[in-house]
Amino acid sequence: MTEIDIEKENKAIAQEYKELLRISYQTLSPTDKKLIRKAFDVAVDAHKEQRRKSGEAYIFHPIAVAKIVASEIGLGATSIAAALLHDVVEDTPVTVDEIERLFNPKVAQLVEGLTKISLVQKDLNASMQAENFRKMILTLNDDVRVILIKLADRLHNMQTMDSMAEYKQTKIASETLYIYAPLAHRLGLYNIKTKLEDLGLKYTEPAVYNDIVSKIRETKEEQDAYIKDISDVLKKSLDSEGVDYIIKGRPKSIYSIRRKMRAQNVTFDEVYDKFALRIVYKADPHEEKFIAWKIYSIVTDHYRPSPSRLRDWISSPKSTGYEALHITVMGPKGRWVEVQVRSERMDEIAEKGYAAHYKYKNGATEESGLDTWLNLLREALENPETNAVDFVEDFKMNLYSKEIFVFTPKGEIKSLPKGATSLDFAFSIHSEIGIKTRGTRVNGRLVPLNYELKSGDQVEVITSPNQKPTVNWLEYVTTSRAKNKIKNVLNENTKKIAEEGKELLVRKLKHLKVTFNEQVTNELVNFFKLKTSLDLFYRVGIGAIENQQLKDYAAQKSNSFINFFKNKIKRTKDTADEDIHKPVISSNYDMLVFGTEHDKLDYKLSQCCNPIPGDDVFGFVTINEGIKVHKKDCPNAIGMQSNYAYRIMSAKWIDSSQEEFKAIINITGMDVLGLTNQLTKVISNNMSVNIQSISLSTDAGIFHGQVAVIVKNNTILKKMISAIKKIDGVDKVTREYRT
Repeated sequence: MTEIDIEKENKAIAQEYKELLRISYQTLSPTDKKLIRKAFDVAVDAHKEQRRKSGEAYIFHPIAVAKIVASEIGLGATSIAAALLHDVVEDTPVTVDEIERLFNPKVAQLVEGLTKISLVQKDLNASMQAENFRKMILTLNDDVRVILIKLADRLHNMQTMDSMAEYKQTKIASETLYIYAPLAHRLGLYNIKTKLEDLGLKYTEPAVYNDIVSKIRETKEEQDAYIKDISDVLKKSLDSEGVDYIIKGRPKSIYSIRRKMRAQNVTFDEVYDKFALRIVYKADPHEEKFIAWKIYSIVTDHYRPSPSRLRDWISSPKSTGYEALHITVMGPKGRWVEVQVRSERMDEIAEKGYAAHYKYKNGATEESGLDTWLNLLREALENPETNAVDFVEDFKMNLYSKEIFVFTPKGEIKSLPKGATSLDFAFSIHSEIGIKTRGTRVNGRLVPLNYELKSGDQVEVITSPNQKPTVNWLEYVTTSRAKNKIKNVLNENTKKIAEEGKELLVRKLKHLKVTFNEQVTNELVNFFKLKTSLDLFYRVGIGAIENQQLKDYAAQKSNSFINFFKNKIKRTKDTADEDIHKPVISSNYDMLVFGTEHDKLDYKLSQCCNPIPGDDVFGFVTINEGIKVHKKDCPNAIGMQSNYAYRIMSAKWIDSSQEEFKAIINITGMDVLGLTNQLTKVISNNMSVNIQSISLSTDAGIFHGQVAVIVKNNTILKKMISAIKKIDGVDKVTREYRT
């Protein structure tokens, strides 16, 4: 690099630093600026020899992360300094102790937390990535700012991934969609959540992403004109009422359009509310609610609202702290439009989440939604010994969930995730109440423990001191808090029964003249085809292992010579049996090749997405079933690529002339005369496909059909679907996936 280039780069670095101070959301005191300057100088010096894959100086990355922390998340000087230093301990000789000496314990603690997340040792028996996530989630316990800085770091990495290898892009994007975007959502950072989701889609499903982006561009002019029409109508009335406001058009995110297309099996054009209108108004705190409903009245004077789609998060804010009024109205040309009504304060909380919440809290004593959630989180983290993947799955389940609001018998309001049951409610009040729950009443009526609650329900819990959770309870609850507590109690009971079972087993073996030791324990575990000694002792404790079975074991053990030959014979038979019943994976192994070397390996096609030649696929190395092949847009792909990136293999089809595959097609439409005849004709006569099964039904003029066909590849299937869509009366044709 020439001297001029370096000089130019240094100017750019200085410019970025000035920009960082200028865009800070918090007001920075001279002491704050001094702290940030020092952190900047230390980071520049520590990273001076490093460059990113794109070739630019590494220091641009920590500055970019600090800018996101300062403006988009809105944190103060301590967090900005920690963001500037977040890679120093991991990538350079500087230590945490040095940072504490140079700055203060708080900055050092944040940097250490960020370093800990990155330095996770690989555990061969568990998913390294899930362990990584678990570590990260556990740091929430110490200081939520660690996660907020980590989110900023992830956002900048996602924005600068173009020069990375494709497999790395897919892995990082899958992790982002799996855990980082839901975390941003739960912490009230909706802007960052949207950016992470859209970038995640860009790298996991590039073709879909680019298709939606180009369609949004194509329709932008029309959408802008449509928004302007509505805005002009509303402005007149809002101005005449003296409301101080601004109106913004807000297109729906690319990811949410994709989610809607998938969930409702519709095309881009069929997604109704692809945009929203946001009215942000100025108001004194005591007038906020009054003005919001005044605006509601003005909007609904002009456009008819959908009563079922009114969301009032002003009277009952979300637990993230989000407040707004969402009204869905029928706009011109028969299109649904969502209108969001927020005060400036509410808008700031929606954009900045955590930081804005504390800015407006002004030392008030009531807990914020975030504080309440973090307290629940601490309880959920009580038992971090569980399997890492289960732990992350349980935790993740509560990140994105929509909320319902229910009442206690005394009329207090409680927020629960959508889908929560009456037993979840009992655990949300207190774990001890949950454990002792004997029954529940909803709106005065006795209901089952797995009754799904709806907003507005009043719930009463009936307890009994003798009540104990059973294994079935895990099926009755959806919240991770309730699940963890039930598992803890069940595990305690299991351990207790296992201890008693062990003593009982020692006595029974003594009676059979067998000395109890480690070797005997392992032999018994194998003899009963169990996994662990705990399983063995537990089964003895509950009486599932009978005396006769132990006698059989003792008899087998006492004649080891005959036993040796028995095993020999048995082993030979088992192997032969296995070969006879082994499923034929594929008669033509060159159908799929794996990895960069295009290796030809044995594989099975997964049942969850039924890939066929021509589909974009990947291989997943399972523990017991070898390589399983999934479609890249399989519903389970994000979780697998995120939690088990080290087990993913690239795969592609290279020849499909000899093999045939099954695909299931669902068809809906109007029951037009001759539709069935047309349908079978199109499938059998015009295509090189065989119908394996066909099921057709009509209900009040609506036609439903499901056809299982055998095809050679994806191109043939697409042609067939396209031909079916052209049949008079057919409305939708979709390929079925099993989740």
